[in-house]
Amino acid sequence: MNELTTDLKSLHEATLNNLKSSKANNTLRAYKSDFRDFGAFCAKHGLNSLPTEPKIVSLYLTHLSKNSKISTLRRRLVSISMVHKLKGHYLDTKHPIIIENLMGIKRVKGSIQRGKKPLLINHLKLIINVINQQKIDNIKKHRDKTIILIGFGGGFRRTELISIDHEDLEFVPEGLKIMIKRSKTDQFGEGMIKGLPYLTDENYCPVVNLKKWLEISKIKSGPIFRRFAKGSTLTDNRLTDQSVVLLIKKYLNLAGIENKNFAGHSLRSGFATVAAENGADERSIMAMTGHKTTQMVRRYIREANIFKNNALNKIKL
Repeated sequence: MNELTTDLKSLHEATLNNLKSSKANNTLRAYKSDFRDFGAFCAKHGLNSLPTEPKIVSLYLTHLSKNSKISTLRRRLVSISMVHKLKGHYLDTKHPIIIENLMGIKRVKGSIQRGKKPLLINHLKLIINVINQQKIDNIKKHRDKTIILIGFGGGFRRTELISIDHEDLEFVPEGLKIMIKRSKTDQFGEGMIKGLPYLTDENYCPVVNLKKWLEISKIKSGPIFRRFAKGSTLTDNRLTDQSVVLLIKKYLNLAGIENKNFAGHSLRSGFATVAAENGADERSIMAMTGHKTTQMVRRYIREANIFKNNALNKIKL
């Protein structure tokens, strides 16, 4: 009997680990953060958060709708549902009181998504130029330039960018191959390879700048983008994804560009937008960015071509 109990306990623990491993760490953190907010709402009003019921969730969504976007409401709903599943509770998120309430909120608020601004070619060049002008050690200049150029050139998510190891790189005559071991849309780690060709202008070439960075940093293995200790001492510690955001905002500000609506995602959306402006089709853009559906890529293409074949151009005034 004791053996059976022990076996069941170990199976239970293994099952919980599998459930946790089915989602990326960032996703699990987001679930927990969202659920904490829901829990605080329930505690304040004397309601049960776990397990809860559709009516309470609907009240919470109405509460959120005063200051939050529709996309935020949907994400919170997913988080509440997933926490219930992980804890072994059922919650009917398709209940009419939730669905009809969301539809009503959407009708009142509208559902236009205003994403972060893409980092375009003029922004990119201004940033690289302003980094070159900084009175800081060359090793810091090389790291910061390379992060931004590789991030843009490969249409990287910031988490993918800071996850690159030296072992993931392969320099070839045409340029650089980078193995992406795992990404947001590749939860099972099947991986993909991104190819970055050499560009004519070496100052803005991701491949040339990465070679210089590896040479000056003497990195031979492990993370290629690392933190500095006090001064200019390079550590073995990998940069955080938030560091990428701070670097972009810092150099945009130094370049005299309002940085409020830029973020880490601006590198990725910037690549897709610029590629579309220059005639790249959705398939080749998706091959680089790793998008699994065409919806977002078509939005980039549509925005990039907003002044091309514009009907107003046919009107003579």
